[in-house]
Amino acid sequence: MSERDQRAQWPALMARAQAGDRAAYNQVLKAMVPAIRALVRKKIHDEALTEDVIQETLLAIHRVRHTYDPERPILPWVAAIASARTIDMLRQQGRRQEIQDEEALQAEPAQPADAADDTDRLSGYLETLPQRQRTIVESVHLREQSLAQAAAETDQSLSAVKSLLHRAMVNLRKFGRTHHEKS
Repeated sequence: MSERDQRAQWPALMARAQAGDRAAYNQVLKAMVPAIRALVRKKIHDEALTEDVIQETLLAIHRVRHTYDPERPILPWVAAIASARTIDMLRQQGRRQEIQDEEALQAEPAQPADAADDTDRLSGYLETLPQRQRTIVESVHLREQSLAQAAAETDQSLSAVKSLLHRAMVNLRKFGRTHHEKS
């Protein structure tokens, strides 16, 4: 099956994911990683930052997956999210790089040769975290709860939640960088 044919399945997979099909959701997220990477690399040439943006993009997709309309093309939706996360990362890094060629971010990305390796990297990012850290990441970043809400839900102090969240993000970055360097 060609890459274009595989991408044509993304809307159906996302629709199944929206209906609660976890396997379809994992499949579509894994399939998106190479496309997201290609989009991000057009603006960020630092591999560690690229991996951070990919993770942030996947978290954002998770948070807003309910907004995707399976009747519409999915790649522009993913590209818009990746573009926003890229701009956010550049701003966080304090860079004053002017974002040019916005159309390039919306164009269909070329798939890198190592797409299968990229897909494998996504698998299990959250599963690599200890349960308490994963629970906090899911609460704060995926279900968009406040730190206070996550603390109340997990019966922990606010400082414990902040600490767990910080350690989780450090672990996710390490995991992403470690697996990226192996390729």
